Amino acid sequence: MKVLLKITVLLIITAAWMGCEGDYRQEARGSYGEVVVVMDSTRWESQTAQAIRQTYGRHILTLPSGQSLYDLRFRDFNNDDQLAQLKRNKNLIIAAPIDDSTNTARWIRALLSDEVEAQVRNGKSFAFPMQNQWYKNQWTMILSAPGDSALAEQIRNSEQTLTGNLLRREFARWKEEIYGQGEQVALSDSLWSGHGWKIRIQHDWQLNIDTTYSEGGERQHFLTMRRPLPENDRWFWAWWKNDVEDISYLDDEWINAKRDSLTRQWIRGTRDSSYVTTEYGRPVETESFRMNGYLAYETLGTWRMTHDAMGGPFANLTVYDEQNDRLFLLEFGQFAPKYNKRRFVRQFRTMLRTFTADSTWQSGSGDGGQH
Repeated sequence: MKVLLKITVLLIITAAWMGCEGDYRQEARGSYGEVVVVMDSTRWESQTAQAIRQTYGRHILTLPSGQSLYDLRFRDFNNDDQLAQLKRNKNLIIAAPIDDSTNTARWIRALLSDEVEAQVRNGKSFAFPMQNQWYKNQWTMILSAPGDSALAEQIRNSEQTLTGNLLRREFARWKEEIYGQGEQVALSDSLWSGHGWKIRIQHDWQLNIDTTYSEGGERQHFLTMRRPLPENDRWFWAWWKNDVEDISYLDDEWINAKRDSLTRQWIRGTRDSSYVTTEYGRPVETESFRMNGYLAYETLGTWRMTHDAMGGPFANLTVYDEQNDRLFLLEFGQFAPKYNKRRFVRQFRTMLRTFTADSTWQSGSGDGGQH
């Protein structure tokens, strides 16, 4: 075991060095949405396995069709060749009680130091993420505890933390892939200079509406972009308002009411009476968090077209710039009946997270601001 431990430490040092100098190893294989769970085959119906399914494999209720958070594939190994093949996967969960007699448990003990093993046995730690351990662009999570029921309980109690760790890695992967294909820097820069905010814009999006209007005697701003592809129509819209000093009203109810009022006015169908609205017959979920220093609310759900048989997913980000008293709503939507939506929504969430506002922006004339 000590020999294996020394090899593991060397791998960690090597991976860290490669992360600084450029990783020239082979790319880990598999899709972003697939996770290989390494467990002894006799434990695939254990409490731990069920907890993993309920956590990483739970259904996403905010998508139009039933898809799981991640597609799980349970795998076992009996020799070094099989283990070498497992190590090649992009997303890996390695799970077993720390003192189990299985090959997976022995592998976990070889990967962890004696000090960390002691923490696991004492119930102080149970989850250990690793990045690029054996291959480039790889995510690994070791899960271990004194026993099966204890590990299952810790997994269930830490669902948000565990899935959030993998989602953040997936967002980073999508960010590299989306903008690696090219981006419209000039268009993004024009938003920055003209409106005091920007997101990174993929290479083939087209700017449509860019307007300032008055509502209730207050200046408001609206912008739309579109990526029209055959059988996969995607759009983006943004609304923002300056001089917003009080946000005590800001909650999920206000966000959805505002979203619906904007899409009714600006995101309309081919018929005069048709427009996009939220499908409240399905779950709509809002979560607040801090993003790049901003107070942010992410809302996920589905939309429908009134008086028409159309619908799809949306991803909305509501952001408050406390420094400059500016409120933003940004949203991506999609109509693509033939495609699974999970990966596209993850792309939308990734692009929304590139939002930033100009800290030197001041309310004024023109489009609503000046440097």
